[in-house]
Amino acid sequence: MSILETIHGPRDLDRLTDKELDQLAAEVRTFLVANVAKTGGHLGPNLGVVETTIAIHRVFDSPRDAIVFDTGHQSYVHKLLTGRQDFSRLRQRGGLAGYPQRSESEHDIVESSHASSSLSWADGISRAFGMTGQDDRHVVAVVGDGALTGGMTWEALNNISDDNNRRLIIVVNDNGRSYAPTIGGMARFLNTVRTRRGYRNLYLSSRKAFDKLGSPGQSFYRGIRGGLHGFLSRFSNNEALYSNLDIKYIGPVHGHDIHAMEEALRQAKNYGAPVIVHAITQKGRGYEPALRDAADQFHAVGQIDPETGEPIESSTKPSWTGVFADEIVKLAEKNPKIVGITAAMLRPTGLHKFAERFPDRVHDVGIAEQHAATSAAGLAYGGLHPVVAIYATFINRAFDQVLMDVALHRAGVTFVLDRAGVTGPDGPSHHGIWDLAILQVVPNIRLAAPRDGTRFREELGEAVAVDDAPTVLRFPKGNVQADIPAVRRLDDGVDVLRESDARDVLLVTVGPMADLGLKVADRLAAQGIGATVVDPRWVVPVPRSILSLAAEHRIVVTIEDGVRVGGIGTRVRQDLREAGIDTAVDELGLPDAFIDHATRDQILDDAGLTPQKIARDLVAQVLGSRIPIARPLPAEEPAPEGVDAKKRRA
Repeated sequence: MSILETIHGPRDLDRLTDKELDQLAAEVRTFLVANVAKTGGHLGPNLGVVETTIAIHRVFDSPRDAIVFDTGHQSYVHKLLTGRQDFSRLRQRGGLAGYPQRSESEHDIVESSHASSSLSWADGISRAFGMTGQDDRHVVAVVGDGALTGGMTWEALNNISDDNNRRLIIVVNDNGRSYAPTIGGMARFLNTVRTRRGYRNLYLSSRKAFDKLGSPGQSFYRGIRGGLHGFLSRFSNNEALYSNLDIKYIGPVHGHDIHAMEEALRQAKNYGAPVIVHAITQKGRGYEPALRDAADQFHAVGQIDPETGEPIESSTKPSWTGVFADEIVKLAEKNPKIVGITAAMLRPTGLHKFAERFPDRVHDVGIAEQHAATSAAGLAYGGLHPVVAIYATFINRAFDQVLMDVALHRAGVTFVLDRAGVTGPDGPSHHGIWDLAILQVVPNIRLAAPRDGTRFREELGEAVAVDDAPTVLRFPKGNVQADIPAVRRLDDGVDVLRESDARDVLLVTVGPMADLGLKVADRLAAQGIGATVVDPRWVVPVPRSILSLAAEHRIVVTIEDGVRVGGIGTRVRQDLREAGIDTAVDELGLPDAFIDHATRDQILDDAGLTPQKIARDLVAQVLGSRIPIARPLPAEEPAPEGVDAKKRRA
């Protein structure tokens, strides 16, 4: 039996010798590579925190001591040490989540996988412990140097330093990377700090921590690139920097030396006030394919060959992100005013090719979506057209800036939202299902949802031509489906994808849901029910032709991969009522719920977004046995005033 198999909870670590702890770390890495290779997941980040996580659980008593992981994609080791060693269905329905999840274990506290929030959680939890007399309980926040580029961490630090009479330990997992190498002024500052003799001597004198490094410069040149500008100022004659922060600093510590980490953490635990423990780690540690991966050191992988790290399956189909990556370069070559902005996700969002072609026209602001949006407004004021590329789930964080800084000032800014709709295995906080409902309330905003690659290219070109309002393009995760040609395009840009002589049902599809709408129409036709399928292309504001078509049909059905509450269907229904059109509207989409990890098809099936379910319900609505009931045929009821009865049934 391996040592790992004997670990059922953190206290099982207490009996292990130093040699056994090192063996455990090796077994954890072997386990992670073997298992994540089968399912896919966040491999590199977890390989980098093995010893640090073991040390944390040796020193602190979870769950009595609260351990909070920033982002949480580095929590696999934590799961293993807290008794969860069945990774056979990692990130699959019924299996372990890819992030901490309270329903799995009492050791998991923060489920949100959005970065830079851990210190605010730790601030609140530690305050609560103090206010309720639980002074013997500690709070440990594990935060990466990349997350320290986010504004929330500095807001939290400001508050933590103002009330330092509590047991709060901040473990900075400094590997010089988020997805890619950490960027920004703080990172550049540390690049110069680490070359100074005083800092170098301090680093090398960190007790046993650095005895095993081999070459003394190994960790230096691998990257103390994180956001610890202020905390190291005392060691580099920059004491004026962040001088208001009164937090004990311990480090830098070799994050892959369990003994050194334990010693630092015990010192922090016994200090009785907030402490920062600065751990230098290596993303992808112990797995050569990850270390050789210059892009992101296997930050997230699909199924791979554990020996080589090569993907098991590779698709020849273009991805949505790839289409954007190529098209934005073409547009930028024609229009020198186009600039790109990303929030620490240059390659994942497809801006890397733009940056390679025009390095001075792409800005990576770190994990700071709010800053990205407002900075974009400033760039627009200066005569440029910013294209802000982020994941759809992260636009939630910048809503106020989109509303008050971009839209209020009529700034021509384009937001390109990757991973919109159901993302699948990453779970609740990564589904991009709220963007349509959230953003459509912004005055003058224009939202586009392309159904295929050709439409995406068209709509991106149209978006960057708008200079007096924010524009948004959203697209899902994965590969682009085959082009769906239109039967005809209406004057306002709406594409009609299918028409029938019998105008019973109008199917208004949002983006890639066009394929689903066509399959529904096929099933309705088999039942003698005529359907018109349209793709608005630009879903907000609702094109006028959608309203005209709705007046000619017996029922309208909207299909979107966002939440139903406040979604595009709601907008269509409201516009119909305002126009005096009484056609019933059935709004299909996702529930207003936090949807667990599963495949996209499983989640859509649960929501009833399948051709069979939609067609079955529509047959009942047309027959009058299910609400909302389709309007009767013209022969059964007089046409409403202003509507030509002949148009209601061709």
